[in-house]
Amino acid sequence: MAKTFTIGIDLGGTNLKIALFNKNLRCINRHILSTTALGNKDALIAAIIGSVRAILARNRISREQVVGVGMGLPGPIDVEKGVVHFFPNIPGWKDVALERILEKALQLPVRIDNDANVMALAEFKRGAARGSRNAVCITLGTGVGGGLIIDGALYRGSGFAAGEIGHMPVNEEGPDCNCGGSGCLEAYVGNKRILSRARRVFKRQISLEELSRRAQRGDRKAIALWSEVGLKLGVALTGVVNLLNPDCIVIGGGVANAGKILFDTIKETIYIRAMIVQAKQVKVVKAKLGNEAGMIGAALLFERG
Repeated sequence: MAKTFTIGIDLGGTNLKIALFNKNLRCINRHILSTTALGNKDALIAAIIGSVRAILARNRISREQVVGVGMGLPGPIDVEKGVVHFFPNIPGWKDVALERILEKALQLPVRIDNDANVMALAEFKRGAARGSRNAVCITLGTGVGGGLIIDGALYRGSGFAAGEIGHMPVNEEGPDCNCGGSGCLEAYVGNKRILSRARRVFKRQISLEELSRRAQRGDRKAIALWSEVGLKLGVALTGVVNLLNPDCIVIGGGVANAGKILFDTIKETIYIRAMIVQAKQVKVVKAKLGNEAGMIGAALLFERG
C-alpha cells in the first residue's frame, strides 16, 4: 500500500493543531485542541496520540498509508535525538524523548523540530519567502520564535537551537523572561506583554484583534502601542539584518495581524538604523500561510530525507 499521507502537528502555548495532508500537501482534515486545557505533560502527550489516532480513523486511513508524523514545538529541540529540551512557555517539560514516545505509541515515523523552524520551512518552500536565498522568519504569538534560511537551507546551529530571536536581549536591565534571561525581545513584544500594556492604557481587558482594529481606525493610543512594538522589533531586526544580510524577513503569528502600522514602523526602523547595503537589500513581508504554516512546515520535515 502506497504511503501518500503525512500528519503535521503544531504545538503552541495556546493551541494544539493537527492536520492530515495528502501527497500534494493539501489539507484533508484538521483537529484543534486548547493546550492550556490539557494540563500537564502526560495529558498533552496523550492528547497528541489520541488526536493522531482519531484523525486517521475519521478519514479511514491505515498506518501503512502514512509517511510519518511531523511536529513543530515551542522550544529548543535536539532534532538528531528527537528530544525536547524545554518549553519556555509550557511548564513541566525537560529533556523529554518525545519522538521515541510517540513512535512507540503510534507505530509511525515521527520527526520533531522547533515551531519557528517549521514555520520558516513552510514559508520558504510554499509561502512568502519562496524564491529567497537567505530569509529570517519570525513568529509573533505567545512566544517570539525565529527560523533562519541560509543559502537555501534551514539553519539550526551547532546544538540545533539557532534562530531564537525572541530571546535576543534588547535591554541590559529589562524584565525577566520565561527563558531564564532578562530584557529579551519576547518580554516586550510577546502577546501577553502587549495585552498587559494595553490593559494599563485602556483600563480594561482588550484583545489583540480589538487593539488592531482600534489602530486601523486611527485610535492614537492603539497606534502608539503598536508603534512601540514595531520599534522594539525593528531595533532587534536591525541587528539581525546587519549580521546575516538576508533578502527577506517574514513575520507571522497573531501579533503580525496588527497590519500596516506595525510593519511600517519595523521597515522604517530597519531602513534608518541598518547599514546601507543590508537595508537596501532586505524586504519585510507578512507570512503568507497564516495559521497553516506550522502544520505545513511540520509535514515538510519528511522532505529532509
